Amino acid sequence: MARSLLNVACMDVSLYSSAAAMNATERWQDMVANNLSASSIPGARQQEISFSAVQAGMASTADGFNSTNLVIPSAGTATNFKQGELKNTGSNLDMALEGPGFFTVQMPDGSKAYTRDGEFRLNSQGQLTTTQGYPVLSDSGPITFDLTNSAPTTVSSDGQVSQGIDIKGKLAITEFGNLKALTPSDGGFYQADNITAQAKSSNTTNVRQGFVEEANGSPSLAMASLLTSMRMFESNQKVMQMQSDRMTKTITDLSGTS
Repeated sequence: MARSLLNVACMDVSLYSSAAAMNATERWQDMVANNLSASSIPGARQQEISFSAVQAGMASTADGFNSTNLVIPSAGTATNFKQGELKNTGSNLDMALEGPGFFTVQMPDGSKAYTRDGEFRLNSQGQLTTTQGYPVLSDSGPITFDLTNSAPTTVSSDGQVSQGIDIKGKLAITEFGNLKALTPSDGGFYQADNITAQAKSSNTTNVRQGFVEEANGSPSLAMASLLTSMRMFESNQKVMQMQSDRMTKTITDLSGTS
C-alpha cells in the first residue's frame, strides 16, 4: 500500500513538472512567433529565451518522514540588442543608426518612444514621421519640411537634417545606460518609463542617410526554433498523458474497482 501511495505522489510531481515544461515551451513558441512577425520591421530586435530550474517546494514521500526538493522548469525572455545589417535603399528619407542609439518619436498621447526603424516619410503637414505616422523628434520638437521647397534633403552623420541650405533640426538620438530597463511595444518601439533605463543624448551613434537597418533576427533560425519548441511541447504533453493514465490505473487498483 505504501509503495502504491509513493507511486501516486511521484506521478503527481511528474504531472506538475510536465505541465510547467509545457508552459515554458508555450512561451517559447509565442516568443518565436513574435520574432517572425517582427522580422520584416527595420531595426527590430529579436527576443531570446532562457530556461532554468526553479525550486517549487518539497515533495513528501509516502512515509511522511522523508522529502525531496521539487524543481520545475521555467522560461525567461530578454531582448537581443545586437546591431542589424544596414541595407542601402537610396531614399533621402531613410536613415539607419550605427551604434547603440535610438530615434526618438512622439506618440499620439504625447509621450516619447524609441525605435531603430528609420524608414521615414513626410505627412501632409511636411512633418518627418514613422511609417505609423508618429512625428520624428529633433532636439527642439518635430522636424518639419517646406513642401513647396524642392531642395534635396540631407542628413549629416551627427543627425543634422537640412533641406537645401535650410537647417531643419538635429535628430534627437537617445542612448540608454541600461537597455534591459526598456519596455518593448508593438511596431518595434520601446518605452523608457523606468528611470533605471538612464536615457541620455547620443555621443557615439552615427546616422547613415539612404540606409535602413534590418531586423537582427534570422527568419530561418526562428522557424527551426519554432519546430523544436513544438516537438518539446508535444513530448511533455505525451509524458503528462502517460502519467495521468498511470495515476488513474493506480487509484483504480487501490480502490479495488474496475
